[in-house]
Order: sequence, then C-alpha cells, then structure tokens
Amino acid sequence: MTSPRPRVALFVTCLVDLYRPSVGFAAIKLLEEAGCQVVVPQAQTCCGQPAYNSGDRATATELARAVVDEFLAYDYTVAPSGSCAGMISHHFPGLFADDPHYRGKAEALAAKTHELVSFLVDVRGMTQVAAKFDGIATYHDSCSGLRELGVKAQPRKLLGSVAGLALKEMGDSELCCGFGGTFCVKYPDISTRMVSDKTKDIAATGADTLLAGDLGCLLNMAGRLGREGSAVQVRHVAEVLAGVTEEVAPIGMAKG
Repeated sequence: MTSPRPRVALFVTCLVDLYRPSVGFAAIKLLEEAGCQVVVPQAQTCCGQPAYNSGDRATATELARAVVDEFLAYDYTVAPSGSCAGMISHHFPGLFADDPHYRGKAEALAAKTHELVSFLVDVRGMTQVAAKFDGIATYHDSCSGLRELGVKAQPRKLLGSVAGLALKEMGDSELCCGFGGTFCVKYPDISTRMVSDKTKDIAATGADTLLAGDLGCLLNMAGRLGREGSAVQVRHVAEVLAGVTEEVAPIGMAKG
C-alpha cells in the first residue's frame, strides 16, 4: 500500500444512488480497507454522460463543470463504474475546448480519476480482500471500463482472493451486453438481441452468479435473465469484494 492516507472523493453515480446504494457503501468499505480517507461530496450530480452520448454538449458541459468544481480539491476521484470514470477521465477536457480555464481544471481532475477496482489494485496496490462468497461466478467486462480504462485483470485478481468463490469465464466476456446507455432506448431490438446472446454465454458457464463493475450493464443483464426465468444471481463486483452479499439481495431479487 502507498501512504500517507489519500483523501478520496467517491463519485457515487446516478444509478448507484437511485437503484443500488449498497454498491456505494461497499466502495467506501473497500477504499477504507485500502487506507484511504473517503469523502462523499454532497453536491455531486450526474457526470453528464447521457447528455454527451445524445449530442447535448451544452447540458453535458454544464454538468461537467459542476463535477469539476466539486471534486477537484481531492487527491483522487473514484467511481464504482467504468463508464462514469471514463467520462470524467477521457471526455471532460474536450468539453472545455473553448474555455482554457476550465479545460485545465478538467485535465487535472481527469488525471486523478479512476474506476474503483482499478484504483484499488493499480494505485493502492491491493492484492487481496478478506471477503467470503460461496458459489461459482462469471465476470462480464463492461465496455467503457475495458476499452477506455483497461479494467480487465484487476477485478479477477481480487476475486481470486475471495474465499469460497470459483471464477468461471464465459465464452466472450468482452462482448457488449447491449445496454450502452441510450443505445438500448434508441435501438431496443438490437439491444435485446445482444443481451440475449450474453445470457446464453452466461448460462453456458454453469455459474450461479454474474458479476460486473458497471450497474447499467448489470441492470440490463439482470432484467433479461429475470424475464428468461434464470436463477443466476446478479451483483456488482464491489459487493462481493467488500463481503456484504449477506446484507443485500441480488439485483432484481427481494431479500429473504
């Protein structure tokens, strides 16, 4: 572990805030175990990715400016989402091409923004966790985390230390699940075909649990699995690594 204890701002993300707060709490637990001082900025808003992907650069820039103002003062910004971390670290600076002052700020924030598991492994040097999880899991590599941020080996490294967990790779873990933010709204038929192909790959592994690092992908796949009558449980990887799975039901399932 590196030292001293850095001040880490947790970018909670809209989906975690609205649909799965347990992911945020799991992220805090993991960051504290990694020796960080964790702050959750109260005025944080959406990173602007839905607007950006829809071509509404004015709204995306307005939202990005608010995020920059709220998070720049911290040593690091960490998000339990490759797509949100990718938006801040890869796309924020370009939104301020005509505003040198904010472009500099956005570049500074981008340089110290990370996806959660990548931060734990690559920045804080975490090699293992103390969690337990009995079951066979398969892992889906979400597009933004994989292709923009290089998140691939890091979650598998930490999952390998979870007592009782067996990881079984699916046929094509890097294939998009069809969520794609607004893509699934604009092209529902294509999206449904893509997620159906994904659930076939999941079923072929024989795994009882599906893990990933982006809640949008997880909600999409959990919804399709549920409609197909599958018994596969769906969880954010942070919940397993933090050892909180007994406290919260799988995504889309009632506790108890």
